[in-house]
Amino acid sequence: MELPKSLPSSHQPLLERIVDVLSLDSRFIGIGCSGSFASDSMDQYSDLDIVIAVDPDHFHEVMEQRFEILQQFDDMLAAFTGEHVGEPRLIVSVFGGDDLLHVDFKFVALPDAAKRVDDTQVLWQRGTALSDVFATEQPHYPQPNAQWIEDRMWIWVHYAATKIARGEYFETLEFISFLRFNALSPLALQQAGLTPSGVRTIEKRLPDFAEKLMKTVAMPERNSLISALEQCVSIYLELQANERVVINTAAQHACIGYLRDLK
Repeated sequence: MELPKSLPSSHQPLLERIVDVLSLDSRFIGIGCSGSFASDSMDQYSDLDIVIAVDPDHFHEVMEQRFEILQQFDDMLAAFTGEHVGEPRLIVSVFGGDDLLHVDFKFVALPDAAKRVDDTQVLWQRGTALSDVFATEQPHYPQPNAQWIEDRMWIWVHYAATKIARGEYFETLEFISFLRFNALSPLALQQAGLTPSGVRTIEKRLPDFAEKLMKTVAMPERNSLISALEQCVSIYLELQANERVVINTAAQHACIGYLRDLK
């Protein structure tokens, strides 16, 4: 098993034990690790993103027994399924020990392992089964659709403005966070040729853009929220200028005017 140089010493014993234990299950064809492990960019706070390729004939059985399978690890403190991120095949867990460690286990039928959002390094496999499946398809991270965002942006701005007008300040805070995560940051990262993963590590990857985003962070107060939403609009217009999209000029002008009239 080839390990990245950045793998923290605190992570290695658990990772090796996971592979040793799960590889004994005849229903499993291969085990991989994705995320910062595969990109060799780990630090002491990194989690382990384990991918377990399952014999398709046993996939439904394994899915029903996932918690029982993972209960072999006595130091797994808690775990839950990943429906909150649209991935019911995922088990999110935390392990105890000298340092708490977050571990994600994703169970996939072997053919489905080809569809992945980032590189996955093979840790163990039967023959070359998992490597062969990975070779059939390149990883593809979901990309933001600029036209999809444009078609919604001005409705979103109006919606947020009405929340401010109504005095629903915490609701507005959450919605501005939605705009940062789902529209502004993904577009900025995509335009910079970087993986458009929300606001994750945006401070390091796009520090100048992160400075602009700082002005979208508000207090739950009317004037602060108006200023933050205006900054969202300003940032979006800069990003919009770099995209080939059909602009709904009437909606844009009307919704910006509605926001401006809140002052």
